Amino acid sequence: MAGPGDTGSVDARRMLVQACLNGARELAQHPRLTADATLAAADAARAVAAGAGDIHVHPKDAAGHDSVAPDHVAEWVRALRAACPGIPIGVTTGAWTEPDVERRLAAIEAWTELPDHASVNWHEAGADEVAVALRRRGVGVEAGIWDGTGFEAWRDSPVRGECLRVLIELPDEAADVVRTHAEGLIAHVRAEDAEVPILLHGEERSAWPALALAVELGLDTRIGFEDTLVLPDGRSAFDNAALVRAAMGVVSAS
Repeated sequence: MAGPGDTGSVDARRMLVQACLNGARELAQHPRLTADATLAAADAARAVAAGAGDIHVHPKDAAGHDSVAPDHVAEWVRALRAACPGIPIGVTTGAWTEPDVERRLAAIEAWTELPDHASVNWHEAGADEVAVALRRRGVGVEAGIWDGTGFEAWRDSPVRGECLRVLIELPDEAADVVRTHAEGLIAHVRAEDAEVPILLHGEERSAWPALALAVELGLDTRIGFEDTLVLPDGRSAFDNAALVRAAMGVVSAS
């Protein structure tokens, strides 16, 4: 895979494009957002057919709220595995799913259907403990870094070296600041670990500029309804597969 600063073409077969299916969005924000794991799994299968090589999902309860409860995680992971055989499945462990760290840890310890990986936001309280619990269960850890606070917590973490990848996550911000923001965080991560895979992505206004920058720099990336509901031209995306197809178009054009 090309490294940062390499402006050569990107090999789409080697660059990971992860589909982030839903996020913490309200179901009313798009007709394809659902609390039904089976429907979400069908959407995921279409995204994989469009080129996604990995799935990130927020398991939901019946009301559509994010959950780390063992029964919800099992239902969603099982449905996605059945629909997308051989594709790694990841879930969230965001603090909003269960604000009490001890209860969140207990939920992870009680998971019966283990995802391949789970994201941990390192700016949140209890990140180290959550990462340790995941690794103890054999679940890979995606280290979510939004800002300097998260970076410093990850840098000083005793489990930093066990992370599957680092997610550099850009907030909803103007396209003209995406490069500066992203390259600053990338440089900090690379100074600590030159080899850890980096997945760069943004949300809302920064989603497509961040994806294009990831392709330029030869980094992994992601796209899906968690990050944006619109295609690069601003039109509403029909489903996650439409977003992945657009992303693969950016990759193949590089």
